[in-house]
Amino acid sequence: MPKELSPEKRKRADALAVRILEHSRNMLIMQLRFLEQAVGLLTPVPYDGTVCTDGESLFFDCRFVLAKFQMSEQGISRVMLHIILHCVFRHFIISPSVERRSWDLACDIAVEQLLTELGYPDPEPRRASKQSAELTKLKSDLKYMNAEKIYEYLRNSPPHENRFAALEELFREDSHEPWYIRGRKKGRSEKDGGSKGENGGGDGDTMTVSVSVSPDDEGSDSNPENSDSEIMNELEQLLSDIDDGDNDGEGSGQDDLEEQWRNVSQHIQLDLESFSKMHGKGGGSLVQSLQAVNRERYDYSEFLRRFAVYGEEMKTDEDSFDYNFYCYGLSQYGNAAIIEPLEYSDVKRVREFVIAIDTSGSVAGDTVQKFLQKTYNILKQQESFFSKVNIHIIQCDAEVQEDAKITTTEEFDEYLKTIELRGFGGTDFRPVFRYVNKMVENREFEDLRGLIYFTDGCGTFPEKQPPYSTAFVFLDDEYNNYDVPVWAIKLILQREEI
Repeated sequence: MPKELSPEKRKRADALAVRILEHSRNMLIMQLRFLEQAVGLLTPVPYDGTVCTDGESLFFDCRFVLAKFQMSEQGISRVMLHIILHCVFRHFIISPSVERRSWDLACDIAVEQLLTELGYPDPEPRRASKQSAELTKLKSDLKYMNAEKIYEYLRNSPPHENRFAALEELFREDSHEPWYIRGRKKGRSEKDGGSKGENGGGDGDTMTVSVSVSPDDEGSDSNPENSDSEIMNELEQLLSDIDDGDNDGEGSGQDDLEEQWRNVSQHIQLDLESFSKMHGKGGGSLVQSLQAVNRERYDYSEFLRRFAVYGEEMKTDEDSFDYNFYCYGLSQYGNAAIIEPLEYSDVKRVREFVIAIDTSGSVAGDTVQKFLQKTYNILKQQESFFSKVNIHIIQCDAEVQEDAKITTTEEFDEYLKTIELRGFGGTDFRPVFRYVNKMVENREFEDLRGLIYFTDGCGTFPEKQPPYSTAFVFLDDEYNNYDVPVWAIKLILQREEI
């Protein structure tokens, strides 16, 4: 680490670094107009380290910025673009169960791949050549080069430690430490003592650079070299100070930040889709990655609650109980209560609906069983299932193959143990709707509220809207989109979500 600059020289160096960052931003906007909204969102904040972001601030070390700029004018623009793409794809939003080193590497590989296709290869030819070779190897194994797919690949086929470390060094451009600091802060705000999003492995990507700010540095004080932990402590304090200044204590900053970048990402996707020919192959790759990250995701558990109906369950209704009258009776009439709680209350639980299973030739039996098991696990929760239900599980390809009626959790459990798929022909959604409509006419249901159709492909939809809510749950790992009638709900799940 170079010796510390005097306060006056540090101030001048920081100001110069900010001017360089602003210049780099302007260059990016001129070259990649669709990034204009994203480029201006990060606020420069000086600190001792390298360069990094938490999705809100752009933390920079003036010595790093000046050194990068001295080596190549494009170098610092490329670092900024690398960081901005992390934000556009919301890589800084960390899952609590993520394995940190694999996620960091996956994000860096995904971003470097896009930078190369956008015409921003590494300015250092030897490094650019090595990156290109590694990306070619990965592309031979992966159809989609986004962070999620690369992460899954690294977790399922982890490289040897030496190779893993070499890949980290090859694709690393910035520190990801603020992602985890913000994750820990969010975890602590939600649950005392919580640590969210950190799961092993340090970042280890602090760069040391040497740069001459002026010909004469003899007057500067020489301090001991800062350790990585000191740098991280400074960064955490900076983040804390920024949050204290911007947060009124209502605690929605992280969610607002994620929503802000989601909006930017969708805006970029729309821009690229409208003018894709102007941006060439790189724009096409970026669109594909944006379509993947911006595809709507659903909480299947929450979705099932839409199919809940009101019904009377024998359960103490705590909300209708008035303790004032109760205690008054006990004190005035010798332990005789004036009012007792109601013995029942209306609760919202699933009672009647249909699960239709597409058993065409492309549907795997284990996938169907996992979907039914997930549905069953959600339904049998205390607040979701009536003691008596009327659920029909219908297997269908181009015609109805089987209808299993479920009235209790025990029957659902037994069905899962003995399920045998039937059909394996073409796909046609209409027979199920005709069959269910006939059951409604024959009063098989008292109040059918919904039909869930689980499928992995396209079929022929009914022309008319049925008198009950309908959802098509598509199983898709390749980021396809599906057109459904306007009256239907569409959910797209990946296998890992089942």
